[in-house]
Amino acid sequence: MSRAGAKKMLDEYRDQTAAADLVLTGGPVHTVDRADRVAEAVAVSGGRVTRVGTADDVAPLIGRGTRVIRLRGRSVLPGINDSHLHGVWLGALWPNLLMDQLADAGGGDGHHGGPAPAVRLETGEQRRRAIARTGELLAPLGVTSYTEPGLGPGEDHGATGCFGSAALHDYADLAARGELRARVTALLLFGELDGPSTAPDLLRGLRAFQAPAEVPGWFRVAGVKIFADGIPPMRSAWTEEPYPDGSHGRLLVEGASDAEREAALVSMIDAAHAAGHQIGVHATGGRATRVVADALAAARARDGRDARHYLIHGDLLHPRTLAVMAASGIGLNTQPGIAAATGGMLAGALGPDALTHAWPTRDALAAGVPLCLSSDAPVLTPDWRAGLAAAVTRRGLDDTVRGPKQRLTVAQALRAYTAGAAWQDGAEDWKGSLEPGKVADLCVLEADLLQTEARALPSVPVALTVVDGRVVHEA
Repeated sequence: MSRAGAKKMLDEYRDQTAAADLVLTGGPVHTVDRADRVAEAVAVSGGRVTRVGTADDVAPLIGRGTRVIRLRGRSVLPGINDSHLHGVWLGALWPNLLMDQLADAGGGDGHHGGPAPAVRLETGEQRRRAIARTGELLAPLGVTSYTEPGLGPGEDHGATGCFGSAALHDYADLAARGELRARVTALLLFGELDGPSTAPDLLRGLRAFQAPAEVPGWFRVAGVKIFADGIPPMRSAWTEEPYPDGSHGRLLVEGASDAEREAALVSMIDAAHAAGHQIGVHATGGRATRVVADALAAARARDGRDARHYLIHGDLLHPRTLAVMAASGIGLNTQPGIAAATGGMLAGALGPDALTHAWPTRDALAAGVPLCLSSDAPVLTPDWRAGLAAAVTRRGLDDTVRGPKQRLTVAQALRAYTAGAAWQDGAEDWKGSLEPGKVADLCVLEADLLQTEARALPSVPVALTVVDGRVVHEA
């Protein structure tokens, strides 16, 4: 062995045996590694996980300066990664949530199609204040990363001021100054939020728009968001099943016919992929999800690049579409709270048979589709505990269980909020699970996760949140 190699080995050994900054011991540590191993202690040093194992394995890393937290049965989880959360909008609206307002008004749509509380952010100071407010909200929930799914020039003159390209620079500035309390990934938006878009606008944006530079580990613009269609309860999703009036909805992309709109959508996907972007496509109707999955699969087949493309929402997904997604590594990012709350609305719009293919989370996993669960806050609460409970029970606010065959296990749902979301970010090698060498992003629940009834989980407090080895919340 060379002298340099011997020195490297010695340095690595010293790193592994030096006193830890933080040790959590005496409770279940859900690593969410490939084997879903549950340990009983974890050590953190220099912002990284340094050892995971039994209490005896970790004890040698406890030194004079080590902070030791005795878990006494509490659970340690990887930091929650909310992979679809509108951070600026949430900070501007909180504590108002769209679903709550729509329910109070006696209606609702499940996504963004109904009336929203009035808000208008005019200045960078207002946007940064909203981002900070979201950070203050998420830290006590154990959320350590999130994805802003659509900020860009398509909304530079939008009604709310929450989705324009200036917000990208606000995030980058806050990240550079070390003022973010969670890691942020963003998608670019070249059309309107929940509205029409055109292929020329997207092509122009891909050529001309300069996104802010990455702040490693804290802020990155990963790709592009495209809106394919609307939502089933508003009868604006592009569906295989007919609505009561015999219509099937349509794509939001500009065109004079279904064929023209489909061709324009495919060209947009092709252009964004060719430009090297990850693509997240809002697609809800069965016909829209099928066309989008085919287009994303064809784009990947041309160059083999694993771009981590994914469908957003995916309200209606037929088995053939799931097979295409699995074969091409296309992810699904869906919101279990929307499935639980709006299943009745979807059945009312398309008939009860449509529920057979509605939010098929368990079928997606069985097919091999990468799965992410998220909140879509401020549509729903950003509290992942409520989302996990909905994924496991499929029980709505009216206590009705919809799609019981699609219920996930607690372990499956937790993975979709952690390691699955890290996959979407292309970051599974450095975050998303508690393994030596990965960033020390974690949270502590005041109970044993696997011994807690799913319906009771939202009432279990988060005792501690750690980001990059730094405590950002402690009850």
